[in-house]
Amino acid sequence: MYKARKNVVLTLVNLFAVIFYIVIGIFLLPVRTDSKISFYTLIVAFIVFLVIVFWANKIRGLLLAKVKKDTLESGETVILNNFISKLRFCYTLEDFYLVLADVLEKQGDCSILFVDRSKNYILYNSPSNITTNDQIRNKIDQNFTESWPEGFYYFDRHLGVTTNYKKTRGFFMVVDNQHLYVFCRYTRLFDTDVYKRLFEEYKRFISRTRTITTLSEISATTKEWEQLAITQQSFLPQKIPDIPKLKIATYYRPLVNVSGDYFSILPIDASKTLLMLGDVSGKGLPAALIMGLVMNTVKIIEDKEDLVGVLHAIDKAIKGMHLQDKYTVLFLSIVDTEKMRIRYINASMSDPLILSPSPDGYRIKPLTSNASLIGILDVGDVSVAEKRLFRGDTILMATDGVSEVMDDDGVELGDTDIYKKTLMAGAAKSPQEMVNDIVDLIWKYNGDKKLHDDVTMMIAKVGY
Repeated sequence: MYKARKNVVLTLVNLFAVIFYIVIGIFLLPVRTDSKISFYTLIVAFIVFLVIVFWANKIRGLLLAKVKKDTLESGETVILNNFISKLRFCYTLEDFYLVLADVLEKQGDCSILFVDRSKNYILYNSPSNITTNDQIRNKIDQNFTESWPEGFYYFDRHLGVTTNYKKTRGFFMVVDNQHLYVFCRYTRLFDTDVYKRLFEEYKRFISRTRTITTLSEISATTKEWEQLAITQQSFLPQKIPDIPKLKIATYYRPLVNVSGDYFSILPIDASKTLLMLGDVSGKGLPAALIMGLVMNTVKIIEDKEDLVGVLHAIDKAIKGMHLQDKYTVLFLSIVDTEKMRIRYINASMSDPLILSPSPDGYRIKPLTSNASLIGILDVGDVSVAEKRLFRGDTILMATDGVSEVMDDDGVELGDTDIYKKTLMAGAAKSPQEMVNDIVDLIWKYNGDKKLHDDVTMMIAKVGY
């Protein structure tokens, strides 16, 4: 009705304006056909044209406002308009349910059924004989399935889609598998032009609530992960202990909030210190759980000098978690600054080494693997290796996130001369300066792109 009346108003106003301009134009034309039209006459005609356009627009606006008031803003259509207005300020499903109850149910005497069709789950229904009737619900489920296309539709008293507006007994809207059914015995009295605005507002509401819900979930998840990351980092040394004749620096950068990398520095007595660094397989929560388990196991074990016993305790704890395919590689060592020895077990870590000063510079002494993966295979007999230490030796422990950083050609950093030269140059510096040099090299070699693994390292310098 609104659209029809609107078209009539536009047609009549435009027709009136054209006729009026033609009449005025006739009076302005010269009587004799051979007379010339003066410049003054053209100016007057142009001014008259502007005046007619101005008043035509003015009259058109007034008439359209009256038509809108008489159709969309009066009678039964006011109910849907009121619903649209309040729907604009709905941000949650709870807001939506309140508007359904206050406007469509109380003011409009409508019955509502709101269904998440993807789950076939009723989100809201009015306490009426219609929406609580199992036969009606079953018929709606059969007629309007999950595959029903997005849009708004009218249904008749048999709950079938109809194009005969006079026979409608309600309407429903479908957006993103959210079906809103409105049962109303006087649906035919609503102006049909209101439905397009109603559907667009409903569509915006569904999109808005989905966005807000997603953001809320991300926020909640982010807070949980942040809390987990804080808890996980509490397992790591919060401060490097002051150890005589042993200077230590560390670097820890998880790829995401939580990490499977870990390290520990535990002084045993005045001259002996346990140094451990490891990497759990995989990422995310399972890796973080194993990391915390390993750290706690080592912390509470009494005889930390018994490296084989410590290793077996870690292996037993991981296997007791029954997490499929979860294991750890680790380097476990005791540095004795009095006897100048390092005793260690390398469980498949690839990077531990000693940089030892010599007349020709620094020599690299690998601390090769002497044990298998921990937590998934049979550990078997494990022997503790031992190497002599000298004043000025630098012990480097790092996860594969350091050596396996790649350049644009896919070449890993650990295979390059620049990495070895950086280690040689850094061995003469303090542990912290050496850490800084390696970190700078990682970013430079990676081209400041996003890293693909956690990066953790520990550097210990002996004799200072």
